[in-house]
Amino acid sequence: MSDPASDPWAAAAPGAAATLADLFDAEPDRLDRMVIEEAGLRFDFSKTHLDRGLVDAFARIADEAGLPARREALFGGGIVNPTEGRAAEHAAERGEGAAESVARARRFQARMRTLIDAVEADVFGTVGSILHVGIGGSALGPKLLVDALGRHADRYDTEIVSNVDGAALEEAMGRMDPHATLLVIASKTFTTTETMLNARSALSWMEEHGVVDPFGKVVALTASPDRAVEFGVDETRILPFTESVGGRFSLWSSIGFPAALALGWDAFESLLEGAAAMDRHFRLAPPERNAPLLAAFVDRYYANVRGAETRAVFAYDERLRLLPDYLQQLEMESNGKSVRLDGSPAGRATSPIVWGGVGTDAQHAVFQLLHQGTHLVQVEFVASVEPGDTLAPDHHRQLLVNCFAQGAALMAGRPSEDPHRGYPGNRPSTTILLDRVDPHTLGALIAFYEHRVFANAVLLGINPFDQFGVELGKEMAKALDGGGDALDFDPSTEALLARAFGGDGD
Repeated sequence: MSDPASDPWAAAAPGAAATLADLFDAEPDRLDRMVIEEAGLRFDFSKTHLDRGLVDAFARIADEAGLPARREALFGGGIVNPTEGRAAEHAAERGEGAAESVARARRFQARMRTLIDAVEADVFGTVGSILHVGIGGSALGPKLLVDALGRHADRYDTEIVSNVDGAALEEAMGRMDPHATLLVIASKTFTTTETMLNARSALSWMEEHGVVDPFGKVVALTASPDRAVEFGVDETRILPFTESVGGRFSLWSSIGFPAALALGWDAFESLLEGAAAMDRHFRLAPPERNAPLLAAFVDRYYANVRGAETRAVFAYDERLRLLPDYLQQLEMESNGKSVRLDGSPAGRATSPIVWGGVGTDAQHAVFQLLHQGTHLVQVEFVASVEPGDTLAPDHHRQLLVNCFAQGAALMAGRPSEDPHRGYPGNRPSTTILLDRVDPHTLGALIAFYEHRVFANAVLLGINPFDQFGVELGKEMAKALDGGGDALDFDPSTEALLARAFGGDGD
């Protein structure tokens, strides 16, 4: 049996914890202890069930799990991805890592800036639009950045396409002039099926519209530059990044090129600086004042003590509407594992199912379940003090008061003699409040989530940096398409092939 003095899961039996209201009454300093301000962000964990004892217990668990050493390995370029024998050097891209890794990142950034200057100097001919094709981390990160920060930018029209569905690419190309489009191909291996098909179709579109040298308007972002050259990209127009930067952690690398081009280099540099500020906070702050670590403690408590299977993220800011999508990959691809570092069963729930939505829209769609449903859901609100519009201040005030009211209502509840109108309350939430949505704060916010993922992985004893779970489906897709080893499929799949393609699917 676990020792309650050292194991927070044993120390806090479900249902035994005080209510949220009780915790505020019992801990007069609760707001001071459970609110952290860092890098232009305010993290309010006070509406969670973590009390002083649980924070201390989780801090001991983190120490026993080797968090200090694994964190130093992360920043020092050590092997923190043992199944692939790699470091995870995304922090080095923003200047917080081993000296040699930071120096390499600076060289790659210099190449990126030189290529941006070349685009602006019309070396690629006239460029009015950027068509970026990638998938997963090669698309989600740039898409989040451009959507959040580029709404009023007038440098370039930017389309980021990931879906292999031809309707997505065709729609994007329909808004562009093929003679004035820069095609950016982002693929770590330069073999990703969906990305390479989209790239070939985009090149064909250019050629069909009379672009004499389509490859003269191509930039490649990859960790496999030789394959990009083989594909036909000029070696001077390839922006490499290292194998030790995973796709879902790669927006800081050359994968961020379309965002740096669309937003300007100063904005991209500010993004890196904001992330670096969060790196230093995660590395140096004590556990009880460490925002990513406290967030991981909250995650572990609700998943492993209270049995919550999901976490809902609601962005009360239209500019952050893609944040839940971004976090789905970051968190579930990283920590959606069932075995520990040594291959033994994880033994506990790992990544929650991450979902969410945007602001007041979600209130009229899913908040019924959050307030009165039978599921315990860990809720997270993200908002900005400064508005993103120039309309009357009533708009932003209504947005923020709705955000704050939802957290208050989840906590307080309201009893009623009519069971249909009663709210149980005592439902947890965290609020992350940005001073404003700008490159610095967005960089800090994304880095916070990255370190939260890493801290959760350390507490669970799992590897957040591999993603073997995505490979089997890809292998089967190649086999179904005739490009892989022949496989025997179940009758349902064979019937679907016959219905869609006729015969045997050829």
